[in-house]
Amino acid sequence: MYDASFLTLMVSTASIAFLHALAPDHWLPFIMIGRAQKWSVKKLIFVTFIAGIGHVGSSILLGLFGLFIGMELSKLEGFEALRGEVGLWLLIGFGVAYAVWGLKHAKHPHRHEIVDEKILNKKVVTVWTLFAIFVLGPCEPLIPLFFISLKFKLAGILGVMIVFSVVTWIMMIGQALIGYLGIRFVRLESLERYSHAIAGFVIALTGVFILVSGI
Repeated sequence: MYDASFLTLMVSTASIAFLHALAPDHWLPFIMIGRAQKWSVKKLIFVTFIAGIGHVGSSILLGLFGLFIGMELSKLEGFEALRGEVGLWLLIGFGVAYAVWGLKHAKHPHRHEIVDEKILNKKVVTVWTLFAIFVLGPCEPLIPLFFISLKFKLAGILGVMIVFSVVTWIMMIGQALIGYLGIRFVRLESLERYSHAIAGFVIALTGVFILVSGI
């Protein structure tokens, strides 16, 4: 049985994961894209969860690799910071590109009852692009927690991995779901044709906000 310091580590890990996942880039993109593409609730949860796996999993793999080769904490944190900046720029770029596509789509809306193959392909690409961006977007707080967990050996490392992952996934899905259910009640028929452009614009602004604020 572990002492109070182990419990403190687990509680700290859960708290840090909770605060980390509050950042709007962890849930707002799913709300906006889901609203624009009229995702079902099940699809929203699935896409958010898959993106969350990529988001947390990439940092876990990097952290384990760093521990395995004995890399210094400062070097790992520096790499994660660089990876985070790249991820944010990709999020901004994705938002801008999606907004531009949305404006073009608004000028020539598809009013066919049959699903347009190009639109369907665009939706698939969007989902995988979001996944790739979240894989590149790191969980910076997880790296120092890994080094702290070494005190408790394998149990500490596994505990930090599980607690951080589960809390992050719950937060991402929960916030995305609450926001999505809420925004579905907003009926702005005159702006409906611009839903894709608005989604891209909001996503780009989210990336800029995180980049400037340093959250």
